[in-house]
Parts: sequence; C-alpha cells; structure tokens
Amino acid sequence: MSKPTRFPAQHHQIAVEAEKRGFDQQAHVPAVSFLRALVASRTNINILELGSGLGLSTCWFLDGMDAHSTLTSVENNADFVQFIKQTLGSDKRLNLVHQDGEETIKTLQPASFDLIFADTWPGKYSLLDETLSLLKNRGVYLIDDMLPQPNWPEGHAEKAASLAQSLTTRKDLMISRMDFSTGLFYCVKQE
Repeated sequence: MSKPTRFPAQHHQIAVEAEKRGFDQQAHVPAVSFLRALVASRTNINILELGSGLGLSTCWFLDGMDAHSTLTSVENNADFVQFIKQTLGSDKRLNLVHQDGEETIKTLQPASFDLIFADTWPGKYSLLDETLSLLKNRGVYLIDDMLPQPNWPEGHAEKAASLAQSLTTRKDLMISRMDFSTGLFYCVKQE
C-alpha cells in the first residue's frame, strides 16, 4: 500500500517518542491516513477517540478536521497525556481527557458523537452497547486491530473473533470489514 503524500507536522515527533518508550501499540499509517481522509470529508463533526496512546491517531484526526469540528480524546496513562499536551495541546479543537475510558463512557451523553474511534479495550471489548449509544444516527463507529497482531496477548484472537461476531449480527449497524493495515471495522449506526 502506498504511503500518504503528506504527514501531519507532529507525526515524526510522536513516532520517535513511541520508539524511545518501546510503545508498540501505535496506530498504523494506512489506518490513520484513512481516519484523516474520513474526517476531512465532513464538516462540524464531534469525534470521540478512546485510547489516545501517545497521540499518533490524534494528530492525524486533527490534521483532517475542519475548524468547526471537535475531538475528545481519552487516555488513562498520565505520562502519555502529558506528552500529548506538549505536542498537540495548543489545538483548541482538542479536548484531552485523562481518565479511564469506562469512566468517561459512562459520563457522556447519548447520541452526541458523529464518529467514535475505539482504540482501546473500553468501548470495544467492554461497554460496547454504551459506546454505540453515544453515536448519532448515521454516526460512524471505527475500530482497528481486528487482524492478528504480533503483540496480541494469548487468548486475544478469540476476543477479537467474538467482537467481530457480535458486531456483524447487530441490526443497528451497517458494517464494512476492511482487511488492510491492522484490520478495520467501519460501522454506521442506523436507527
């Protein structure tokens, strides 16, 4: 797969920091390039990112968003949040939340997001129904890491298969499974 022609300004700094820390759970470039194009196709959208990591996908979201869109990004690791504040914190469209994803999900209003990217366990492997209730009608629920990865812990393949089965049998989602990068599920909520 070809590389994008332009990377966000902070991409390199974040990738170097991830390597320095040995953080191997960064989003893959083909997936984040897709995220950027997806948000660039819409205006004035409200995005929820569950699992900021060191902010790689966050910077790609911000690079594609228009001036009227907002991104709430949730991360429970205080060191990661501090790094994101240093690299991306000046962007007024970003609402960075330092909290456990499950706690955040429980506090958000139903039908308040146009796009949810669940890149951690909460919102993906736990509180799935609650997370999907946060989507507006026609909102997009996107997850990655659905193809086997070398850093998966033992037994995770079964969890991913169970999640895939659960999503594909839902009547309120239209789903496209994309077997590129780490494996994406692109789901559109339909009431």
